[in-house]
Amino acid sequence: MFGVLWSEHCSYKHSKPLLRRLPTSGEFVLQGPGENAGAVDIGNGLAAVMKMESHNHPSAVEPLQGAATGVGGILRDIFTMGARPIALMDALCFGSGDHPRTEHLLNGVVDGIAFYGNCVGVPTVGGSVAFDASYNGNPLVNVLCLGIAPRDRIISSRASGVGNPVLLVGSETGRDGIAGASFASVELSADSEEQRPAVQVGNPFLEKLLIEACLELAGDEAIVAMQDLGAAGLTGAATEMVVHGGWGIDLDIAHVSRRELGMTPDEVMLSESQERMLIVAKRGSEERVQHVFDHWGLKSDVIGHITDSGLVRILDNGAAVAELPASFLSGGVEEFAAPDGMTPSPMPSPRGSSEPPFSPPDDLGAALLRVLALPNVCSRRVIIEQYDHMVQTNTVVAPGEGTAVLRVKGTSTGLALGLGDGGAVCAVNPRLGGALAVAEACRNVACAGARPIALTDCLNFGDPERPQVWRTLVDSVEGIRDACLALEVPIISGNVSLYNESEGEPIRPTPMLGALGVIEDVQRHARASIHEGQSIWLLGPLAASLPRSQYAMHVQGWTGGEPAGIDLDLERRVQECIRELVAAGTVSSATDVSDGGLAAALAELAIVSGVGIKGDGSWTTDPAGGRTDAILFGEAPSRIIVAARADRSAAAEAAAAKWQVPHTHIGVGGSEEIRIGHEIAIPVATARQHWAGGLEHLADGAGGQNAAS
Repeated sequence: MFGVLWSEHCSYKHSKPLLRRLPTSGEFVLQGPGENAGAVDIGNGLAAVMKMESHNHPSAVEPLQGAATGVGGILRDIFTMGARPIALMDALCFGSGDHPRTEHLLNGVVDGIAFYGNCVGVPTVGGSVAFDASYNGNPLVNVLCLGIAPRDRIISSRASGVGNPVLLVGSETGRDGIAGASFASVELSADSEEQRPAVQVGNPFLEKLLIEACLELAGDEAIVAMQDLGAAGLTGAATEMVVHGGWGIDLDIAHVSRRELGMTPDEVMLSESQERMLIVAKRGSEERVQHVFDHWGLKSDVIGHITDSGLVRILDNGAAVAELPASFLSGGVEEFAAPDGMTPSPMPSPRGSSEPPFSPPDDLGAALLRVLALPNVCSRRVIIEQYDHMVQTNTVVAPGEGTAVLRVKGTSTGLALGLGDGGAVCAVNPRLGGALAVAEACRNVACAGARPIALTDCLNFGDPERPQVWRTLVDSVEGIRDACLALEVPIISGNVSLYNESEGEPIRPTPMLGALGVIEDVQRHARASIHEGQSIWLLGPLAASLPRSQYAMHVQGWTGGEPAGIDLDLERRVQECIRELVAAGTVSSATDVSDGGLAAALAELAIVSGVGIKGDGSWTTDPAGGRTDAILFGEAPSRIIVAARADRSAAAEAAAAKWQVPHTHIGVGGSEEIRIGHEIAIPVATARQHWAGGLEHLADGAGGQNAAS
C-alpha cells in the first residue's frame, strides 16, 4: 500500500511544490485542483466539469487496452463529480514515421480510444497528434473529458460521518492492473513487455451502466461521497476519501466480489480493475442505494464503514491484515526539494535571432506541398473517421472543421474546447514552450468566438531525478504560470506524468493544455472555412520564426536556432479582437496559424472549404516580415486567419485597430488554385492529394479511402 501511494504517480512528490505556483482560482471557478476534476460556472444553474489525464506507460506495452482504459478512467473522474460526460478529446504523441513500432502503437491507441468512447456513447470531438523520435519507445496518450452537471448537485469525494457505510460498486475485482501506479512511475525498458499484467482491461458497456446509476444518485441526500477506483485501486480510493477530513475507514475485503479465485489481500487492495466506484452513503440508506445499482444490473457490496480513528484498517473476514495512519499513508512521503540556487530560466525575447544556414528554395510551391504532407501537418481524417463525434447530438463544429464547439441543451450557451502542445519548443526552451501551450489552447477557443474560462493540464516529462529533466519541468511550469496570469485563465485540474523514458532516453518535455471557453450565443461561432469572394486577413504579426518550424526541421533538415518568444500582451489583444469580431457577426471563419506556418494554414482552409485563394502576394515581400520562406512557413504565436464578406472588411480593420493588433490583407476566396503572388500557384486538388495522404502509410483507419474529405 505504501509502495503504490508513495509512488510518483500517486504522491506527486516531485511536482507538488511546482504546481502550487499555478493560478487556480477565478471568477467562474467552483472547484479547483484537489477533487477528481475541476468545475466552473457556465450559467443557467449549470457547471462544466473538466480534466485531462495520461495513460502513457500502459499504452506503450498494450496500446489498445492502455488507451481504452485511459478513456474509461477520465470518464469516471467526470461522472464521479455528478456530471454527465459530453465530450472527449485526445492529445497523442508517437515516434517518427519510419520507426518500426510507430504504426503498431498509433493504430492500437486510436483503436482503443475509438472502441471505448464509441461504445460508452461519449463523442470524441477533437484532438491532436504529434510525431517525434523522442517518443519512439514511450508514446503519450493524454485524454480530456468534459461533463455538465447542475451546479448544486456536484458530488464531493470527501467522506465523513462515523458509521456511514462504504459500498464498492460496479465491476468485480480481478488481478488485472495490479500495481499499475508503480508501473507508471518507472521508465520503460526492454523488460516492460513482461509488465502487461499491470495494464487494466476495460468494459465500456459496463461503464455506461455505471454512469447512469451514479448520475441517478447525484444530488440524492443518501450520498455522502463518491470516488472512482483508478490508480492504486481500492487502496487509493479508500485513503483519499478519508484523509482530507481526518476520518478513518475500516474495510473487510472478504465482502469484495471477485472474478478470480484465490486472490490474496494485497491483490484485492492493489488491483486496478476498471469500472469500479467507492461510495459512502448515509447510515440506513444502504438498501435504497443498492436498489439503484441492482436496477442497472450492477454489483454493489457493503465492504466497510467510516470511523473517527484516522486509520485505514484492512480486515479479512474480521481479522486485521493492515492498520495504517491515513494521513501518513497518503501524504507522508517527503516532497522533493529543488537544489539550492535553482531558479527558472528567463523568457526569451519575442523575436528569434538565429539566421538559417540555407537559402529560400526556388520553388516555394513544391516546398508547400512537402510541408502539407508532413506527419505533423497533414490531414488527420484517417484517424477522425474512427471516432463517433455526433453521439449525444451536442456537437456543433465537427473534428477537422475548426475548434470543437458544443451546444448546452436547453440554453443558448455554447462551449468550445481547444488544445495546446508545447513539446516542439520545450525541447529547446521549456519556459517558452509552457507559455506557448497555454496560449495555443486559449487561442483555439478564441477562434470559435469563445472566452476561455478554465484550463486543465497534463505535464509529460522524463525522470525528474535527472537534473536536466527537473530543470525542464521547473521552466515549463513557470511558462504555464506566465501565460495563465497574462491571459487571466486559471488551471482547475490536471495530471503529471513523469518517468516517460525508454532505454534511458527521456521524451522531449511535453506540457499539454486543454482550454474550455464559453460562447454566449452558440449560433454566433466561427469555424475553419472560407467562401467565394470573402476577404481574408491575418490578425497578428506577419513576421515569423524559422527555427523549430516544421519547414526548417523536416524540409530543410535544420534543427538548430532559437525560436521566437511570445508577447503575451499581444496574444491577449489578438484573442480579444477575434472574440469581438465573431460576437458581432463580422467574421464567421477563423483558424489559428500553427504547424506549417501561414502558407500551410491558408492551404488547409482552401482544401477543407473546396475554395481556392487568390493572394496578391505583396505581403510575401514585406521587408518587415523578413525572408519570403520565413513569412510563408515560419511559425510564431498570436496569429489568426479570418475571413469576412468584402462589405465587412472595414469593420474587421476597425476592430484590429481598436485592439492595436497588426493585420494584413492576404487576399480573397475564389478560383480552383491556391495562389500567393508569383511565388505559389497550386491547384487545390493537388494540395489536397498531398495533405490527405500524409498518414496513410501509418494509420489503418478506413483504408484511407475517405482521407481526402
